[in-house]
Order: sequence, then C-alpha cells, then structure tokens
Amino acid sequence: MVLGTVVMSAVVVVAVGWLLLTHTRDGLLRHRVDVAVGEVNSDVDDATTRLDAASGTEVDVGRQQRDLLDPIIERGTSRGYDVVLGPAVGSGLTVSDGGSQYTSGLDLASVPAALQQDVANLGSGTAWTYTRIRRSRADGSETSEPGIIVAASVQLPSDGRTYPLYFLFPLTDEQETLGLVARGTLAAAAVLLILIAAITWLVIRQVVTPIRAARQVAERLAAGRLQERMTVSGEDDLARLALSFNQMATNLQRQIRQLEDLSWVQRRFVSDVSHELRTPLTTVRLASDHLHDARAEFDPVTARAAELLQTELDRFEDLLVDLLEISRFDAGAAVLEPEDVDLVEVAHRVAEACRPLAERRGVPVVVEAPRGEVRADVDVRRVERILRNLVSNAIDHSDPERVGRPVTVRLAGDDAAAAVTVRDHGVGLAPGEAAMVFNRFWRSDPARTRTTGGTGLGLAIALEDANLHGGWLQAWGRPGGGAQFRLTLPRHQGRTLSASPLPLAPDDDVVAPAAAITERAGERPGRVDGGAS
Repeated sequence: MVLGTVVMSAVVVVAVGWLLLTHTRDGLLRHRVDVAVGEVNSDVDDATTRLDAASGTEVDVGRQQRDLLDPIIERGTSRGYDVVLGPAVGSGLTVSDGGSQYTSGLDLASVPAALQQDVANLGSGTAWTYTRIRRSRADGSETSEPGIIVAASVQLPSDGRTYPLYFLFPLTDEQETLGLVARGTLAAAAVLLILIAAITWLVIRQVVTPIRAARQVAERLAAGRLQERMTVSGEDDLARLALSFNQMATNLQRQIRQLEDLSWVQRRFVSDVSHELRTPLTTVRLASDHLHDARAEFDPVTARAAELLQTELDRFEDLLVDLLEISRFDAGAAVLEPEDVDLVEVAHRVAEACRPLAERRGVPVVVEAPRGEVRADVDVRRVERILRNLVSNAIDHSDPERVGRPVTVRLAGDDAAAAVTVRDHGVGLAPGEAAMVFNRFWRSDPARTRTTGGTGLGLAIALEDANLHGGWLQAWGRPGGGAQFRLTLPRHQGRTLSASPLPLAPDDDVVAPAAAITERAGERPGRVDGGAS
C-alpha cells in the first residue's frame, strides 16, 4: 500500500511539476520578450531622433552607420545584449556576406536566415524569434547560449536606404531562474513524497496493527493457547472485529474443552472398564477352561455350548487387550522401543504364523523379498503386529475360488525407507471405503461373518503403530479386484519420509483404482482414527 501510494503520488507530482515549470517558463519568456521589444523600440526611436537631427549634408554612409551603431553597441554592452547592423534591405546580401557591423566577439551565425528574409517586410515594426547566441573568446573557444533576437529597421539620410538592426538578448537569467524553480520543485516533490509515504505508513499501520494482532492471537490459539484474546479499545469497526474475534475464541475454547472433557471421560471409561474386566474375566476364564476340559462328559448340546463359550472368551480377551492398547495410544502413553532388524525375517515369521489360517481358507501366503536384507530401526513387536493384522485380514478377505491367487507379501527398501505391501484378490474396496478402513470397529460388509474372529480394532492399532514410527500405512482397493495395504517406515528414527520404495497400486492392476487412501503420521484426511478391514 505504501509503495502503491508513493508511485501514484509520484505520477501526480511529476505531472503537476511539469505543468508548473511549463507555466513558469512561458511566463519568464513572455516577460523577457516584452522587455526586449520595449528596449529595442526605445533604442530605435533614439537612433531615429539622432539621425533626423544629423546634418542633411552628411554623405558618408560608413560614418553615419558608425554614428548610428556605436551608441547602441555601447548601451548594449552595459545592458548585456548584442547588436548587428546588416546590409541594406534589397541588396540581396546577408549579414554573413560582409558589410555588417556588430558587437565585437559575436558570431554572425547567431542571426537566423529566416528572420533576415522577413526584415524587408518589417516597415517601422519589429519582429523576434528564439536563437542560439554564439560568441568567440580571445582564447579561441566558443560559447553558445539561448537568446531572443529582435529585428528592427532604420533609414539612413545619407543614402536614403533602409538598414536592418538585430538585437540579441541572452536568456541566461531566465535559464538560471527556471533552473532554480526546477530544483526547488524537485526538492519539494521529494519532501512531499517522503511525507506522503510516512503519512500513508502511519495510516496503514493504524489499520494493519490490529490485523497483525489478530493473526498473532489466531496463531497462538492454533498452537493450543486457548486463553489468548485480542485487546479491545474504542468503538470503531476494528474494535467490533476484535470483540467478535474474542467471542468466537471463547466459543471455540468452550467447545474444545467440552470435547476434551468428553474425550477424557471416554478414554478413562475405556481404560477403567478394560482394567476392571480383567478380574471377572480371569474368573470366567477359569470356569470356562474347566467346562471346556470336561466337555466330553456332557451331552452334545452342553458340550457345544462349552466350546462356544471358550471361543467367545478368547475373542473377548483379544478385544480387551486391544482396548487397553487403544487407550494407551489415546492417553499418549505408547512408547517405541526401536532396534535394527531385518524386515524380511519378520515377514517370514508372520507368514509362518498365519499359515494354519491360510490352509483352512485354502489361500497360500507368498513372501517376495529382494536378495539380501531390508533393515530398519523399528519396534519389532509393533511391526510384527501390523504385518500379522494385514496378512490375517488379507487371508480372511481372499476368495478361495480364485485358484493361484495367493496373498502376496512384498518387501523393498532404499537408503531412506523400507516398505512392505500385502496384496489379496478378494472382494476389494468400494469407492470411499478406503477412507474408512482404518476406522474403529468398521466393517466393509456388516452381514459378513469374521473367519478369524477379529475385534475390529486391528487396523486402528496398526495405523497408530505406523504413526508412532513416523511411517505411513496406506490402503488401495478396487471392487472385485482385491486390495493392497502398504506399510512404509523410515530406515532410521527421526527421519521424515518423502517417498516409498513400493507403489501403492499393485502391478497387476490394469484399471484405474476406484479407491485409494493415504494415511500418514500427522496427515489424516477426514480424521481417520483406525478400524478393521
């Protein structure tokens, strides 16, 4: 704003200054011309009077010319102008052809040819124009300055012919005056622009300062300092803006505190319930184990009930463990214990652990790894839990009727990151489902029975484990084309990921993916908290 105001003001000042200088110049020139013409008329009248008073018997033209010109030259020298007496009108000669008398040192080229041609029509009047007055100095140098030349004519009694008189008036004083005015105008313009810039800056500061204060308060509010408020002074629009901003901040603070309280109550409830359930669960587990061991002595219906009770207790225990783990993440109590490990070994270990489930489903599990090792600084327990959850979900959602389409676990690494993808060829993910697959207790098909008996928190915990490592857990899917999950971890803790060694979409996908989501630590579109596939 200051720069724009100064630029526009400079344009206005330049225009006004140009008009002022033009008007001043024209006024100085008009005044100088009037003075010069008046002085020429006075000199010509005086010369005419002296010629009329001269003896009528004087026949020496040269003597009469000198008698005419000498007093004028003497007067011009004292007053600062030059005089030229040219050849007689009608002689066809110019002042440069010879026979002219003039002030010493004057260059006759100072008399314009156009003015010499107009002298024949002057009569008793005068004519003037602008010219450059050139003079020769004693040292051989020449000078040139702007001036006004006024032409008049006189008739000599000696020969009765008319001779032109040229008066050359320099404009040195006017030029100095105009330069002084120009310098003064320039200085005034500079001072004016500085004052305009200062005033503009002060005025804008009065407006910008409250806006900057609002920005600073907004930044502090965004940083979690919800008690910050703007200072309200006056009753103008900015004061009302500050008041509205403070009211908005107060409402946001109240809403956020309510949500924090609800969240804390929820986390506390989950944690307390999870802990309190362990004691009765242990008692029920002892009774269930006793009934399960003695089921052979029961009738078939009672024996089946004992088996179902044992199965559901196993699932309930798993759910309780997952709830405790989720409560640790919510409370910020999860701790990472990294160590340098080979992820290829971890993948083979997970595939071997999931092999019984894969054989029951009739879906093989294949591990594709590069030669050598894929090492990274990770918490082995958490990474193994992520891969076990991904592989078990892939087996659970695979289609056993597609012979030769196994669950594929692929690994790759580079200098910055290590990546693992788990690919299945099952039902896949519909558009929009990839954004919900990490939600807690989410199921792609609520009517579908879980083969593995999962708790619905596996992928939510896996996502939190990946975020705890500073890594990415991403999902891709296409209806009927299966799904692929990609885990990307930094090779060294504290590093920021910028790319993954493996693509998110599988190589065998020939159609543009209909569902894909990127879940990264600190970058969660739509606040995806976790969930199960």
